[in-house]
Amino acid sequence: MNNFFQSSSSPAVKAQLEAQFAFYADVSKKMFDSMQKLNELNIQVGQTLMEETLSSTRQVINADGRIDALSIAAGQAQPAAEKVRAYSQHVQAILADAQVSIVKTAEAHIPNATRTAEGVVKEVAQRASDQTAKVTQRQKEALEKLTTPIRGAGERTQSSNGATRPQ
Repeated sequence: MNNFFQSSSSPAVKAQLEAQFAFYADVSKKMFDSMQKLNELNIQVGQTLMEETLSSTRQVINADGRIDALSIAAGQAQPAAEKVRAYSQHVQAILADAQVSIVKTAEAHIPNATRTAEGVVKEVAQRASDQTAKVTQRQKEALEKLTTPIRGAGERTQSSNGATRPQ
């Protein structure tokens, strides 16, 4: 962190920011891990799909007639539907694991985040209280300065015969 941030921030704010950074870093890592698994699945599906498409195309090209070619193509429909279902299940499993992982990460960070947030709140409340006390004291001093000359002049009013009398 830069010197400006270090010199102008309190330890409670720094602790809260560090807790947030740690939380975001851990959640980001979990999300990237999940996306990596999803990408690996997609690459695997893409490779398998390419291999099966080439194999099916070879079979259709080598078929004896149109009816054989149509039966080969029709025979691929059921396995393709099964593979789509399996792919969907894999994606759901990856996303469910990601959700569980992120929730566990959040649960692990909640106590520290709560503690550091309470520290910031206490510090802000203390500063506000201190500033309120300072402002109140300044107002009292300013009021005293304003009223002192008036009181002093009012205590020495003279009567009509020249004698001074207090008010």
